[in-house]
Amino acid sequence: MPRLVTISRFLISAVFVLCGAVGAPAQDRRQNAPGEFDFYVLSLSWSPSFCEAASERGNNGRGTQAQCGGRPYSFVVHGLWPQYERGFPEYCQRPSPRLARNIMTSMLDLMPAPGLIYNEWDKHGTCSGLDERAYFEAIRKARAAVKIPEEFLQLSEPKTIAPDELETTFIKANPGLSNSAISVTCNSGRLSEVRICMSKDLQFRACEEIDRRACRRDQVVMPPVRGG
Repeated sequence: MPRLVTISRFLISAVFVLCGAVGAPAQDRRQNAPGEFDFYVLSLSWSPSFCEAASERGNNGRGTQAQCGGRPYSFVVHGLWPQYERGFPEYCQRPSPRLARNIMTSMLDLMPAPGLIYNEWDKHGTCSGLDERAYFEAIRKARAAVKIPEEFLQLSEPKTIAPDELETTFIKANPGLSNSAISVTCNSGRLSEVRICMSKDLQFRACEEIDRRACRRDQVVMPPVRGG
């Protein structure tokens, strides 16, 4: 009898492990090896949404003040994220190589929060296989490859827009970009991010996995740019 109980407990444990594996994010066999990934996601955050959410939470920390002060930010770079076809690597070196302060400050025009820059290097940059300077140069090149539609640069009033329409607007402004290479995310009915998939040489490319994480709302709100 005790042997049967032991076997039963083993089978139950095995079922839970298998169920957990199905529900967990897919992990690639490369297991967070630096430089071993399939493509990048350039994530562009709609700064006015971030600032409204931070204000609602009562978050007035130093990083928030840097981005949510008087400057009229529209889309800012959240990050350039190495991806597998299914899943993604993160924190590929522990501890991560220390990011030089002068590199951090050089990125504040695109990523206006020091804490964000340091975090992106630790979590994503260490997975790129690039050194710190080359990784942030790649971020700058990726951002330069994407044209922000003119109508969003100085948005002066709240705008309600369908995610599909937002994607189409970006596609029209960026030759070579297709709807299989871009997705929109949202939070509390507001636009959160536009995510664009790029090859390792920073060309637009399709990414079905990213599209599965997209916003499913019919419409999202874009709060206006400060001073826009």
